[in-house]
Amino acid sequence: MDHALPGQPRPRSAVRVAACALAVGVALSACSPTFDWRTVMNNDNGYTIDLPAKPGNDQRAVQVDGTPMQMAMQTAEAGDAVFAVGTIMLPDEGEATQRKALEFLRTGLARNVGVAPDAHAVQIPLAAGGKVLGLEMKLTGEAGSAHEARTVYARLVARGRHAYQAAIIASKPLPPEQVEQFFSSFKLY
Repeated sequence: MDHALPGQPRPRSAVRVAACALAVGVALSACSPTFDWRTVMNNDNGYTIDLPAKPGNDQRAVQVDGTPMQMAMQTAEAGDAVFAVGTIMLPDEGEATQRKALEFLRTGLARNVGVAPDAHAVQIPLAAGGKVLGLEMKLTGEAGSAHEARTVYARLVARGRHAYQAAIIASKPLPPEQVEQFFSSFKLY
């Protein structure tokens, strides 16, 4: 039995309307961006960076060349990648201490994916202008007991009583614009 008046559309069933609304909702959520970039200022550790999601914080003890130190971490997940900034608080500003901390970070990242710790020099910007010398790495290897493929992008730098590791760990290579957004925003105070 047809309840529509002549020339009027037929009323839709509640199930059909709900199904259409659900389909539109799924289609719109599939279009939503995976990367929701926001600038994070870390005044305690002296840096600013853009992260693709709200960051979490963690802290752990590390041993750098036999010396116990604290490492603070800010991490954010987006898509199939983890974006992180690790900061080691150094016991002094000495060049030898900074060099040991950078070596600890460099070899640790490489060991995590089972490859050589290859790095090249890069300039890291300062928020007040100028730059400091750091290291840049792109490593691809296998991680964990399941030997899962991982690509690691990292920049390492020491300044004052801090050593920094800005890194992306991804299950597959990321679009260059996402990597550039992260690293170009990393600035030290």
